[in-house]
Amino acid sequence: MELKLSRRTLAILFCFSPFAASAQSTPPVPQLSNIVVTASRSAQLEKNVLGDVTVIDHNELQQAGQSSVAEVLARQPGIEFYNNGGPQTNTGVFLRGTNSNQTLVLVDGLRINGSTTGSVNWNTIDPATIDHIEIVRGAASSLYGSDAIGGVINIITKKSGEDRPLSVYGNIGYGTYDTFKSSLGFSGAGNGWDYSLSSSMAESSGFNATTPSNFSYNKDADGYSQHTLAGSLGYRWRPGHHIGITAYNGYTRGDYDAGGISPAYAITRQQIYSLTSTDDITDHWQSVLRFGFSQDQGDDRAYQSIYGSLQRSYSWQNNFQLSKNQRLSLILERLEERAIASTVYSADARNTNAAGLVYRGDFGRNHVQASVRNDNISGYGNETTGGLAYDFDLNDQWRVGVAGNTGFKAPTFADLYTPMAFGYQGNPNLKPEKSRNIEASLRYETDTTRLSVVAYQNKVRDLINSYVCPADSAFCTAENIDSATIRGVTLSGQQRFGNTTIRASADFQNPKNDADSNQLPWRARQVYRASADQRVGQWTLGTEYMFVGKRYDNAANTTPLGGYSLWNLTANYEFNRHFTVQFRWNNVLNKDYANAYAYNTPGSNVFVNLAWRM
Repeated sequence: MELKLSRRTLAILFCFSPFAASAQSTPPVPQLSNIVVTASRSAQLEKNVLGDVTVIDHNELQQAGQSSVAEVLARQPGIEFYNNGGPQTNTGVFLRGTNSNQTLVLVDGLRINGSTTGSVNWNTIDPATIDHIEIVRGAASSLYGSDAIGGVINIITKKSGEDRPLSVYGNIGYGTYDTFKSSLGFSGAGNGWDYSLSSSMAESSGFNATTPSNFSYNKDADGYSQHTLAGSLGYRWRPGHHIGITAYNGYTRGDYDAGGISPAYAITRQQIYSLTSTDDITDHWQSVLRFGFSQDQGDDRAYQSIYGSLQRSYSWQNNFQLSKNQRLSLILERLEERAIASTVYSADARNTNAAGLVYRGDFGRNHVQASVRNDNISGYGNETTGGLAYDFDLNDQWRVGVAGNTGFKAPTFADLYTPMAFGYQGNPNLKPEKSRNIEASLRYETDTTRLSVVAYQNKVRDLINSYVCPADSAFCTAENIDSATIRGVTLSGQQRFGNTTIRASADFQNPKNDADSNQLPWRARQVYRASADQRVGQWTLGTEYMFVGKRYDNAANTTPLGGYSLWNLTANYEFNRHFTVQFRWNNVLNKDYANAYAYNTPGSNVFVNLAWRM
């Protein structure tokens, strides 16, 4: 892969130089490590995880202000995003250069990728209702099945079940584009019970979604309204035995441009419910039995169309502690998918039965994780995927690792079963997309310093082109005709100097189509990020910088999207332990940029929030 280092590149890389230089001289400050579940389907400390994993904690989400979940994710290494003119419109998230529908997205462990279109309703998820987000990069189908070609994003809304007093919190804020957001919630645990409930609402007049060069252009402001409700209730009826329910319901009414059609808007809903029983059968055997239900639905009022899906999942995970340093998980799952659409598909249901094993062993300086899974999909047969990771501790601070894993993505109902209309018909003979990912890493960590270098290659074959018009056919259809190779290197670091924290990352990637070596649409070859926070008395002052390189809006690479830089500022003032004022100023320099051709992005915008906690 050819990498060109510009002056901007060298400036960002220079940010990493103080980390290693000060690593031995800065007095250590104890820091709690996050608990991560997604990387192995079992709880473990973030510092012990094998693989390229990031946790966006609650504090960072509290600083989101007017930013959407997709924007918050894009501030992390290896992640890019696009939308069609605002947070309420069609949005896609790219993880390590893979397609936006090749990342599995979970809410509290339940998948929300739509079965009909393959998309995720990002606009129904409000950062105010999220506790933290776990990001696992690299193919992970051997852990979770279909869609996990680029990785997994797990959005955690519920709280832990440990005893703690009742806590009540709220937020109310206002900003540019008449954006108003508020949230209210409480949580607690005691006498065996644990509970949480949070709600939020947001409204914005928005900005014009399109530019005059867009055939859908309409000279108006495209706003939105959003409502979310999330909750959990659990009971520990005896030590080692817990039963709990979770619920999430998100709703968005979002405007968009549809040329002469007015008003043009869509209503999007996302519902997720689960019932889980966690039981320690013996000192060495834990059983986790879960039923989950999720439903996504879009209602396009301009074109009078409905699209969505319903998914029921059943899982039984058995965690065995083989020894002090070895554990094994046996996973049995069933997924039932049903299409919901105004289009009458030739088939609207499929079921998947899966079985998997996950092994983790720690032997002194050697750490191993292995996983294998078989998914039997009705109409396809079996898809078997595997993963193997090995890390070696060079000393107490340095760790080197290698990993290889495979992934797949089942075709959507739209690609498979769309009936003949306007010269297009679905293709029931499509094969799943498949990938092979390999990576190597070098990491350094102390109480105050984190450094990492990750190099990866993901080869994806049998990519589905959803609109192919063969010369020997009277109609167009979907075909497995493409393949892609994505190579990249990610550098990231974090350093704390007393009350100052500096973070920086640089992504160098080459996401290309194998047939013509063209750059995959909407993905940049270079992305740089840097941020700093400074605590001064009751103030916390912060700055963020991001540069995104040149991209293209189409596969032929004939519609370029120019590179751009964004600079944000943040500030918090704590009146006392109950009240905090938060300030966020995005796009300080009012840069005019685009992440999709002929669609607008927000200019300089400010948001002020009052947060309180009792």
